[in-house]
Amino acid sequence: MGQESTNLTLIENAYALWNSEGEDNFAHWMSLMDDNVHWRSLAGGVTGMEFTADCDCKNDVVGYFTRLAQDWKMLHYTADHYIAQGDWVVMRGRCGWRNRRTGKEVQTPKADFLRLKDGKIVEFHEFYDTAAALAGTQ
Repeated sequence: MGQESTNLTLIENAYALWNSEGEDNFAHWMSLMDDNVHWRSLAGGVTGMEFTADCDCKNDVVGYFTRLAQDWKMLHYTADHYIAQGDWVVMRGRCGWRNRRTGKEVQTPKADFLRLKDGKIVEFHEFYDTAAALAGTQ
């Protein structure tokens, strides 16, 4: 199996577990993180979604997941398509979340770009409807 296939399988399995186990169990994702991972979210730490601030190491990503689980309850995380090319895997899908404070539900398209090196995620960039997510916090 080539590197693209290996990377694709790792990421497909990670999303399947994420969807079935929920935001409270992020241990599998953490096992895939490089210690110096660069993690970026489209919201970029904006007020109301501070957990989305840039992360530059594995420990920062633990904080991201911990605060995400404190603020939001995942309703679903559906990965519809994957593309693997070189070191990169792209997931296109959709997800739904309920804000724990406001009770508002948000549904959004989702795209994640992941770069892997030696079986570890070294870059992660997530894209989603930030306006909808921010509206869910108010």
